[in-house]
Amino acid sequence: MTTQEIHKRSASTSTKKVTRVAVTPAKVLRRFRIVFNAVRTHFRQMEKEVGLGGAQVWALSIIAESPGIGMGGIAQAMDIHQSTASNLVRALQKKELIAVEKAMDDRRNVCIHLKAPGKKLLAKVKGPLTGVLPNALAALDPVVLRRMDKDLEQLIKVLGADESAGEIPLANI
Repeated sequence: MTTQEIHKRSASTSTKKVTRVAVTPAKVLRRFRIVFNAVRTHFRQMEKEVGLGGAQVWALSIIAESPGIGMGGIAQAMDIHQSTASNLVRALQKKELIAVEKAMDDRRNVCIHLKAPGKKLLAKVKGPLTGVLPNALAALDPVVLRRMDKDLEQLIKVLGADESAGEIPLANI
């Protein structure tokens, strides 16, 4: 291809009008459905494979990463309310996947450790232990994530939604 042909081709492509598809509430709603469906499908698959919900697997993985972690540490790592973390820990303890002991320095606190069955179960989990949505959000460019945060903040205001619902894991909704 000659230089003249290259210039002619680039000029013809640059003068073409770019048609943009209108963004409608229905189109955005469809995208929300796709995201929610991906999350729900992941949770169902995980529960089918290992018998635990996504939030329980995430909590278990946090305990595995930080042996001796307390209830507050789990709540902070998952960005959930401490009572929700307590419920998750209680369920994992009931299934004998973790051990919960009183802290030596302050008997009001607990130290949580993974037991052998918990380690075995975590080894069977396919996909991100934190869940597909937190994993996908972490993979986004920081600029995109900031913009998404601001846009969702606006949507929450328009909805008049209860912001304390943000402390409930998606797996529990």
